[in-house]
Amino acid sequence: MKPKRIAAVLALVALTVTLTACSKGEDSGSSSSGGTVNWWTWDERQAASYQKCLPGFQQANPGITVKISQYGVEDYFTKLTAGFVSGAAPDAFQNSVPLLGAYAGQKQILALDDQIKKTGYDLSVFDIGVDSWKYTDGKQYGIPLDWAAAAIYFNKDKVAAAGLTDADITGMTWNPDDGGTFDDVVARLTVDKNGVRGDQPGFDKTKVATYGIGSLAAADFNGQTSWNPFVSTLGWRLGDKPAWPTRFPYDNPDFVKTLEYVRGLGERGLMPKFGQLTVAGSQQIGSGSVAMVQGGTWDATSITKIPGAKVGIAPTVKGPKGRSMISNSNANNIYAGTKNLDATWKWVTYMGSEACQSAAGADATFLPSIAKSLQVAVDAQKAQGLDLSGFVAALNNGELYPAPPTANGQELSDTIQPMFEAYFSGERDKDVFTEMATKTEKILAE
Repeated sequence: MKPKRIAAVLALVALTVTLTACSKGEDSGSSSSGGTVNWWTWDERQAASYQKCLPGFQQANPGITVKISQYGVEDYFTKLTAGFVSGAAPDAFQNSVPLLGAYAGQKQILALDDQIKKTGYDLSVFDIGVDSWKYTDGKQYGIPLDWAAAAIYFNKDKVAAAGLTDADITGMTWNPDDGGTFDDVVARLTVDKNGVRGDQPGFDKTKVATYGIGSLAAADFNGQTSWNPFVSTLGWRLGDKPAWPTRFPYDNPDFVKTLEYVRGLGERGLMPKFGQLTVAGSQQIGSGSVAMVQGGTWDATSITKIPGAKVGIAPTVKGPKGRSMISNSNANNIYAGTKNLDATWKWVTYMGSEACQSAAGADATFLPSIAKSLQVAVDAQKAQGLDLSGFVAALNNGELYPAPPTANGQELSDTIQPMFEAYFSGERDKDVFTEMATKTEKILAE
């Protein structure tokens, strides 16, 4: 889920804090071995994919009916919050890490440790995501579903026209001093309206026809699909701790140097400046306004099918300490007010099984948290001509680190986003980063 949407959701969640006690009711811990389990997701593709799990689940659990509901992300969390207040929330639902603190803190979702112990459920089946769903009390609140990270999508024809090969893109190296081969590639792929490339004499940065890469400047505080895969290759991490950090080290010299490099790409005319192009990355590639774009793994099955464009997938850049990037995680939470705990637990843990994730993930609209199921998705897409092996390599090579759950996410977003915007728009200089780090320390301590 996108950071701006998360920020809006957190504001809604805050409104329910005084109503939480009355929304749970007296039967929060009640259970039943049958009945109907209501499960919600915001992604229509996941709703369709998890329908594939129903036959196997209902064969094993003939007394349980599962109702899958999908709401657009703009409405999903509003409806969920209203359900918390009224006591009509779904038994279980898909959630994103940034909302763990709010929901667990207000006791709107259940700690799952007792159920895990009672049923002997083995969390080691997952290869990513488990620790992201532990709250500050040390308890487990989520059963992983899928994960996301970043990749570079490139227009094969524009790469060939620049005299480059696919291997030049997939093997790009980077450092904050001279930009490595990444800088060379971006300059070569950039073309002004007179046909002069960014690495040739006479290039006019004020009249660019095709930028080498879409904007890497972003205002969200983790930069998942923008600056993060660059600065993370220097060993930088979003928080000072893997979970529930006390500060974000935006004042780290490596971070400052990286962000200066990123902003410089726009100043050199090699990428669009902050806010210049407002359409999606797929539209930018499709229109020819950019040759490459760094996007989410969730874009893979759509961005590679742009009419009239041959689009390849490359891993993120290899930096001084290898490849590295932040990875967000989605998981199932169970509503604290469910009156059908046993049946809900059976559905949630079935969704967290290799059988279900392999069935649901076969169309690769998302990346399963179980490595064997991820491979099923990769193999299915390979048969259709889409190579997702780079995502498997990122997981197997330890190139991913989980987005840390944080306290006070709404205040963080409201405070940090305008400061990033001011920096990338040129209203502030690099001195802003010390102020940003100080503010995060204060907010996270509240």
